[in-house]
Amino acid sequence: MHNFFVKIMFVIAILSTLNSCEDNTTLSCIDTKINEIKQTEVTNPPTEVWKWGVDRNTYYYFTSDCCDQFNFLYNEKCEIVCAPDGGITGNGDGSCPEFIGEIEKTLFWKDPRTS
Repeated sequence: MHNFFVKIMFVIAILSTLNSCEDNTTLSCIDTKINEIKQTEVTNPPTEVWKWGVDRNTYYYFTSDCCDQFNFLYNEKCEIVCAPDGGITGNGDGSCPEFIGEIEKTLFWKDPRTS
């Protein structure tokens, strides 16, 4: 039950961050999301944030902590674009844009804490 409560609080924190992001605060918005993750219980596996560069756009991919959960992709405005993978099928939510170019993925941040 405690783990369920932590997950609910995490979702609430993410949603409140999305509502507070402004167009010109990309990195501070992503940093805010990361700081909120740091305030929650450590996930297993630890959360990672990957910076994706593709088709002249930048996205941020946040991993979830376990099974059957979506891994969300955010744009520079901290808006959820889609879930490229995860969920019950492991294939995401099916709403990602069709990227033309190759996706350049760079680890942006990994939670250094251990459980």
